[in-house]
Amino acid sequence: MTTGKLKRWTLIAAAAIVVIGAVGAVGLHFATKALKSQVEQVLGPESEVGEIAVGWSAIEVHRLRIKAPKGWPAEDTLRAERIVVAPDLRALLSARVRVNRITVEQGYLSVLRSREGRLRVVPSLLEKKSKEAGKSDATAPAVAIGTIELRDSVLEFFDATVRQPAHKVRLEQLQATVEGLQLPELSGRTQIQLEGVVKGVQRNGTLSIRGWAELISKDSEIATRLRGVDLVVFQPYLIKASETGVRRGTLDLELKSTVRKNALHAPGTLTLTGLELASGEGAFGTFMGMPRQAALAALKNRNDQIRMRFTLEGNLNDPKFSLNESFARRVGSGIAETLGV
Repeated sequence: MTTGKLKRWTLIAAAAIVVIGAVGAVGLHFATKALKSQVEQVLGPESEVGEIAVGWSAIEVHRLRIKAPKGWPAEDTLRAERIVVAPDLRALLSARVRVNRITVEQGYLSVLRSREGRLRVVPSLLEKKSKEAGKSDATAPAVAIGTIELRDSVLEFFDATVRQPAHKVRLEQLQATVEGLQLPELSGRTQIQLEGVVKGVQRNGTLSIRGWAELISKDSEIATRLRGVDLVVFQPYLIKASETGVRRGTLDLELKSTVRKNALHAPGTLTLTGLELASGEGAFGTFMGMPRQAALAALKNRNDQIRMRFTLEGNLNDPKFSLNESFARRVGSGIAETLGV
C-alpha cells in the first residue's frame, strides 16, 4: 500500500469514527431525554428532574425534587442534588436486576407520623393503590440493591402523635447506609447505619443508629445512641402538655431495642443534665407526674444530673399500646424512683 492510499484510508477511518461518535452522541442525547421523561412519569406529576446523565457504569440524576401533597407539613417530601445509580452489569442478562450502589448526595427527606401513628414517607410514590400500580407490582422484576448511601443530607421528622401541628425534629449532616435491600419481597436482613446532628433550640446533639431489620416480618435489633441533645426539642416525648415545661437541659440516651414477632423489648439508660424547668406554673404544677417543687428540690441534690435505667416492653400489634405513652410513663416512674419523690 502506497503512502497516499494509507493516508486516504486513515482519513476515511477517522471520519467514520467521528460520524459514529456524532451519531452516538445524538442518540445518547435523545435517549437521556426520553429517560428523563420516563423517570418523571414514574415519579408522578409532583416530581421534577433537572438532568439525567448516562455513563458506561452509572446513571446520574441531578436536581431531583418531589413536591409534598396538600396538608403535608413541609414543602417537599424528597429532594436530592445528585443521585448516582451503579448497576451490576454482569446481572443484566439474568432475570434478577441487581444494583451495586445508589448514592444520594445533599438529599432532603420529610417523614410524617400521623395522629394514628402511621409513618408516611414519599406518599406520592409509596401510597399508590390504583389497580394499574397493583398489576405493575405483580409483574415487576426482582431487584437486589447492595448499598444505599446518603451523604450530607437532611431529614425532618414531623410527629403528629405528640403535638398539633406536628412536632418537628430535624437531623442534619446525615450520613447513612442501608445494605441488603430486596425488592419487592423485602425478605432477608437489611443492615442500617446512621449518623447525624440533632438540631436544637439552644444547642445541637448527635444521633447514632446501628442494627438490622427484616422488613417483611418487622423483626429487628437496633441500637440507638443520643448525645448532648437539647431537652427542649424532646420534651413532648417526656411530659404532658399540661405539665411544667423545660427551659433548658441536655439528654443522653442508650437504647437497645429488639423486636420478635411484634413483641418489643428495649432496655435503655437515660441521663438528664442541667435540667431547668420553666417558671410560672406555681407550686402545684407537675413534672413527669411528680410535684414540681419536689422534683426541683431533689434535682439540686443530684449534682445537676439524673441517670436512670428503664425497659420498654409491649406488643406492637396491640392497639392499646402506645410507644410514646410507654416511654414517658417508664421514664417518669424511673426518675421519681431515682430522685426519691
